Amino acid sequence: MPGDMGHGVGRALKEHGKEVITALDGRSERTKGLAEAAGLRDVGSIRAAVEAADLILSILPPGSARDQARQVAADMSATGARPVYVDCNAVSPGTAIEIGETISAAGASFIDCGIIGLAPGKGGGTRFYVSGEDTAPMVALNGLGFDVSSVGSEPGRASALKMSYAGLTKGTWTLHTAVLLAAQQLGVLPELLNEFRISQASTLKDMETRVSRLPADSGRWIAEMEEIASTFAGAGVTPGFHEGAAEIFRLLSETPFASETRETIDPNRTMEQALAVFGEQIKPK
Repeated sequence: MPGDMGHGVGRALKEHGKEVITALDGRSERTKGLAEAAGLRDVGSIRAAVEAADLILSILPPGSARDQARQVAADMSATGARPVYVDCNAVSPGTAIEIGETISAAGASFIDCGIIGLAPGKGGGTRFYVSGEDTAPMVALNGLGFDVSSVGSEPGRASALKMSYAGLTKGTWTLHTAVLLAAQQLGVLPELLNEFRISQASTLKDMETRVSRLPADSGRWIAEMEEIASTFAGAGVTPGFHEGAAEIFRLLSETPFASETRETIDPNRTMEQALAVFGEQIKPK
């Protein structure tokens, strides 16, 4: 699905000589535009993609990962096609294993994958960590616009790595937002920001860069935080941090800014202006 990450990955593969297809039936105009910009060939339906593909990279919001796998498995059974299925979504190890079982039941090979970094072409490296019985089809793509590393033969290991990493990055962004919102609601935000300028200058810079932009991605990151919480619980670690992170993203998803995309975010909106709007969504106890 050619969203921000998907169309970047597709473009990178196309630029390295691979034929890249996608299924755009029922997709938004933004998604269609991203696919066109990346030069991806639309085959219409997921079933048509299953029939035509050698390798399927599932890259979409994590809340839809199970449904996509079930749809692909049904289309495999209906058509007899068995492309290798790579789940690249931000899901817990348990969810990855469940998806793998769905694909394996349809007779196809499954690779668990976690993506770390920005989409190819957006600066910095994009790293695909993969695990499973046979990761060779993904390792073969190493160097084609991104790096691919195998982290073992057990499905779930790649997702465990991704969940641990995103637990820090997105978890930190939501902690920043929660701290700032609490200070605002308590009437001490200006004083807190002054103190941050003295003692937490680098953290404050990160806040000013990131916080006002979070609503655009908040809706799809709720499920990711829930997957991280599930991952931590399965490891015997409290899920509470990331259950709270999901609540912060849920609040941001209810703001007017949530209708923005990464292309339409207002670059002039300050953190303080964003926080004022975020605070309007807090319901009195």
